[in-house]
Amino acid sequence: GSLIEFGQALDDQPLFISRMFYFTSDGKKVSGLMSMPKNANKAPVIILIRGFVDQTIYKTGIGSSHVGEELAKNGFLTLSPDFLGYGESASPSAIAIEERFETYTTVLNLLSSIKFLNQSLSFNNLPISVNPDNVGIWGHSNGGHIALSVLEISGSTYPTALWAPVSKPFPYSILYYTDEFGDLGRKLRKVVADFEKDYDVDKYSLTSYFDWINAPIILQQGGADEAVPLKWSDELYKTLKKIKKDVSYFTYPGEDHNFSQGHWSDLITKDIGFYQKNFQK
Repeated sequence: GSLIEFGQALDDQPLFISRMFYFTSDGKKVSGLMSMPKNANKAPVIILIRGFVDQTIYKTGIGSSHVGEELAKNGFLTLSPDFLGYGESASPSAIAIEERFETYTTVLNLLSSIKFLNQSLSFNNLPISVNPDNVGIWGHSNGGHIALSVLEISGSTYPTALWAPVSKPFPYSILYYTDEFGDLGRKLRKVVADFEKDYDVDKYSLTSYFDWINAPIILQQGGADEAVPLKWSDELYKTLKKIKKDVSYFTYPGEDHNFSQGHWSDLITKDIGFYQKNFQK
């Protein structure tokens, strides 16, 4: 972990404030968006992990800011990292596979930095304190993939909300999307093939370590999602239940990948209740 620093204010509303924040992950600067309630004492902290966004259109907060604002309105402080190569962050590894794995270590280092958060809030005269023992995770799409991996790697009990997570094994979890690339995935397939020459890919796949998960999970999925098929979350839920993990599952017929067909407020309401329940234990 590292000391968390705060930058410019991005939004100041009656119920919440949003600001840039910065921390260090394995010696590299990472930027992100913090949203926090006004005048809260011992607020829980939620790490927000967005899905894939093209670097050419990326701006800090894309894919997570709306969730962060709603959580902040309800008493949670949220931290959404940009990740290396995005926002004001340093460049990622030049090795494509290592760049992918750096997303996991970035979140793990951010989680380890929360113990310094009250010190940073006080230094910046922000009228709030957090409870560093009440920490949760929210992940959407590939962010859900990262969240599941972090739960496995850490073995921690962070209450975790997943929206349409990518839950298939590596490298299928990335090769599935190659039809969206300009070269139809030719470059990526070579990267994966070269990696497989030296490494057992099963050891790098989240599906090999579901039994390491110790956290309660709420899983939500749209029935008309074309980016993450419904059957993926159906299978994830069945697998986690079979190995007796604490998971609840909700589906929304007709909903798309970004839950823009009328159910978004239902998802965030369920998440808020889920976090409140788990932090009261």
